[in-house]
Amino acid sequence: MTKTPFMVIAAGGTGGHMFPAQALAEEMLRQGWRVKLSTDGRGARYTDGFPHVVEIEEITSATFARGGKLAKLAVPFKILGGILSMTLRMMRDKPDVVVGFGGYPAIPAVTAAWMLRLPRMIHEQNGVLGWVNKLFAKRVDTVACGTWPTDLPAGVEGFHTGNPVRGSVLEKAGAPYIPPGDYPMSILVIGGSQGARILSDVVPEAIANLPIDMLRNINVSHQARGEDEDRVRAFYDQAGIRADVQPFFRDVPRRMGEAQLVISRSGASSIADISVIGRPSVLIPFAAATGDHQTANARGLTEADAAVLIPESLLDSATLSRHITAILENPDAAIQMAHSALEQGRPDATEALVALVDKLSPATPNT
Repeated sequence: MTKTPFMVIAAGGTGGHMFPAQALAEEMLRQGWRVKLSTDGRGARYTDGFPHVVEIEEITSATFARGGKLAKLAVPFKILGGILSMTLRMMRDKPDVVVGFGGYPAIPAVTAAWMLRLPRMIHEQNGVLGWVNKLFAKRVDTVACGTWPTDLPAGVEGFHTGNPVRGSVLEKAGAPYIPPGDYPMSILVIGGSQGARILSDVVPEAIANLPIDMLRNINVSHQARGEDEDRVRAFYDQAGIRADVQPFFRDVPRRMGEAQLVISRSGASSIADISVIGRPSVLIPFAAATGDHQTANARGLTEADAAVLIPESLLDSATLSRHITAILENPDAAIQMAHSALEQGRPDATEALVALVDKLSPATPNT
């Protein structure tokens, strides 16, 4: 009997890493593979969306981005412990392919695959390689790119796959767009998987400043950080604006499908969702993103006139309110933005990534 092919997916930290990982896991399971996810405590918060048959393995990892001096001094030792543990596990249970999606939790699995000379690849969601993926770009067999062009190290060839989206997003792919008009309209505000304080500071006031005839039709879904949730909800309540404020929406695809406008950071997964579903958007790139990669992520939508980009340095409630008004007052332009967004979408990104996996591994599912 042929051995069931086995894949280890390594990802963690944020939804930007975890959502594409989930999409690949879903497809590999459909194709008869056994799938294990290697992540850390932060990544584990996103595992509820993974199919229940995916084996979830929390490993020791750490980051230099958080904690005091002692915590930072301990980081190399924690990572080394994770690498040794993962190497032993892969020696006992050898994967056919290892795929890293970035973030510190990917280090142990991809390093172990490199040491054991196992087929391995990385997927970079953004237009600029993250630190971990930059570390491995020359140490893996294949580099898949979600945003094109991607800034790659000299001598490294990238393959443009697009960013895989979850099955719940694909279910809403190309959902009919209801243009803005004199009837209930929805605005979805998402700041990436962690929320964004600047959106909580600016968006509610910008919406409150919309023309009265427009405002009476507005419903808002606003993703706010936990520490901002109460004040954002209180502002909307005091302004008489219908709003659902939560730290995390588990049904973003449904809300996006119903939205006339999306206001968002331009993280890779958010851009992928917006373009696959096809919605007009106002994008506010995270100014501190490494290599300004969120601006690079937004380039495709903005150049296609599917989105308005407002740099953080120019963001205020009056500016944002003007852009919201301009989109919602012009149904024909909003429809064109939605269609242009859809043209930028890569609903086949998961299939393109699977094709690269197939080239890496001769393993085939049982028939």
